[in-house]
Amino acid sequence: MNIFTQRSWSPYVAGALAGLLLVLSVLATGKYFGASTTFVRSAGLIEQVFVPDRVQSMDYFVKTKVKIDWQWMFVFGVLFGSLIAARMGRDFKATPVPPMWEAAFGPNSAKRWTTAFLGGIILMFGARLAGG
Repeated sequence: MNIFTQRSWSPYVAGALAGLLLVLSVLATGKYFGASTTFVRSAGLIEQVFVPDRVQSMDYFVKTKVKIDWQWMFVFGVLFGSLIAARMGRDFKATPVPPMWEAAFGPNSAKRWTTAFLGGIILMFGARLAGG
């Protein structure tokens, strides 16, 4: 059986491989995986279109340049890589309200998306507060 077309991988194997990849990344490039700076830089790129003077004068963006770099490409690689993996494993399906959520909170997709969005904001705030 081809490992790439299996319906799912063991979370232990996938976690170990991700950890090994992180170690190899640090050894080869001296850089850790990360995404929180990418989201801030993306916001800066969007804001730069509308009020470029404000972005150029912000202390954060003076220190951390607004640019598309390896981390930005890493985030998009994770997104598209996971979509490709789901398609190859024949496990891709759009589920606006997962069964577990529906059993606990009901079928309201707006409530589900709002909660996910707010959870993402809290997660990003904590990541940025911790320095990335």
